[in-house]
Amino acid sequence: MSKFWSPIVHALTPYVPGEQPKIQNLIKLNTNENPYGPSPKVIAALQAEAADSLRLYPDPDSSRMKAAIAEYHGLQTNQIFVGNGSDEVLAHIFQALLKHDHPLLFPDITYSFYPVYCGLYGIQYETVPLDAQFEIAIDDYLRPNGGIIFPNPNAPTGIPLPLAEIERLLQANKDSVVVVDEAYVDFGTESAVALVSRYPNVLVTHTYSKSRSLAGLRIGYAVGDAGLIEALIRVKDSFNSYPIDRFAEAGAVAALQDDDYFQQTRQQVIAAREQLVSNLRALGFEVLPSGANFIFARHPQYAGEQLAAALREQAVIVRHFKKPARIADFLRITIGNDTQNQVLVKALRGVLQA
Repeated sequence: MSKFWSPIVHALTPYVPGEQPKIQNLIKLNTNENPYGPSPKVIAALQAEAADSLRLYPDPDSSRMKAAIAEYHGLQTNQIFVGNGSDEVLAHIFQALLKHDHPLLFPDITYSFYPVYCGLYGIQYETVPLDAQFEIAIDDYLRPNGGIIFPNPNAPTGIPLPLAEIERLLQANKDSVVVVDEAYVDFGTESAVALVSRYPNVLVTHTYSKSRSLAGLRIGYAVGDAGLIEALIRVKDSFNSYPIDRFAEAGAVAALQDDDYFQQTRQQVIAAREQLVSNLRALGFEVLPSGANFIFARHPQYAGEQLAAALREQAVIVRHFKKPARIADFLRITIGNDTQNQVLVKALRGVLQA
């Protein structure tokens, strides 16, 4: 604390990311990183970009990247916004589109960065409880609001929301923006991008960090009506007119162009998830249905904190949330490769049999 702080700093409660520990031979299943490396074409593109041109500023419009994303989704470039990871994209969305007289709505159990953005930008919000099955109930959002945001699939639960339900929400909520945060959509959830050309009030965000194996490169984007995108550009250009560097743009374009690698690795993650779910249920765990590259599980006889600590002693780390109390016994477990998942199951079996 310093006497030089601006008043707002005292009131902020920053987001706490997943731990990045330096433990030898660690099985790291706590931050939803992809167990497989990026496409070889991405590595080649990054190597080619290491040239004299780095002395020059990047394209402020990220034209190549926008064109590649637009082609991939069958949209126009004026429907694409890009940023330094989807967290930056979301930050601009909160500031540009979600601060109004009515409160912003989002689930009570969801991505914990949402209330942080509200605190930073002075946005009034209300949380909407998940139902008894930890699912988003669209009927609970059919009330006056200054915007709605939720991940699909939700995090940390992993439960997907059917596209028909999202469309029902859009049809009933024409006077404010609905943001669908699709960080994990490529692991088995139907994307709302299909709705963008029909509904001017929907904005969909994606990241390269998960299914594209590029968490270390920081690339994210949003797709939506050109009017929504213009608002984001106005905010971005008032903050940082060069958010995408030359390496990020080259990597982003190359990743989209190697669809074979993308399909192969995401299917490997999906298959590993289903196998892990089966193995954990055989050990007595309750596992929520997941459309993501992680699962949310609890054991009826063990506290979540106890299990997380026991796994850590065996150099296996998973994510445990102490709050809210309703999910305190759950563990969020990233899907690793086959070897990592086997180590996890073996460690859990040892804990349960001790």
